[in-house]
Amino acid sequence: MQMGPMIDMVFLLLVFFMVTSKPIRQESDITLGLPGSVAQEEPVDLPDEQRIDILANGHVMLNELELGHASDTRLPRLVANLRRFRESTEAARSQALVTLNPDATVRHQRVVDVLNACAEAGISGVTFSEGEPTGDP
Repeated sequence: MQMGPMIDMVFLLLVFFMVTSKPIRQESDITLGLPGSVAQEEPVDLPDEQRIDILANGHVMLNELELGHASDTRLPRLVANLRRFRESTEAARSQALVTLNPDATVRHQRVVDVLNACAEAGISGVTFSEGEPTGDP
């Protein structure tokens, strides 16, 4: 039995199937629009400043919502809210600003804890106010 013509025939069949086969579409090639945040072309008027009150007992209030007890030094709930705030202001093409309003008798370490939470959330626009905090513990 001659092997030459058989090998030629196998190669011809291989080339025929390679040319006529349709390539499989990868999942990454399928265009699919997922919901997400899209950067705005123009600035959108959003409340671009958050107010953080630090009460005398060490409680931390973000816009009259308590997000940190005196025993929390890492303030995870405050960091999560500030991250969402920063992301929304970046999508609206504006700057995230935070105003700290510490009580006159609050410990300095508590103010540093809040500043660390702002830094962890990626907010650099932090200012201090001179008024008394408005929230209740």
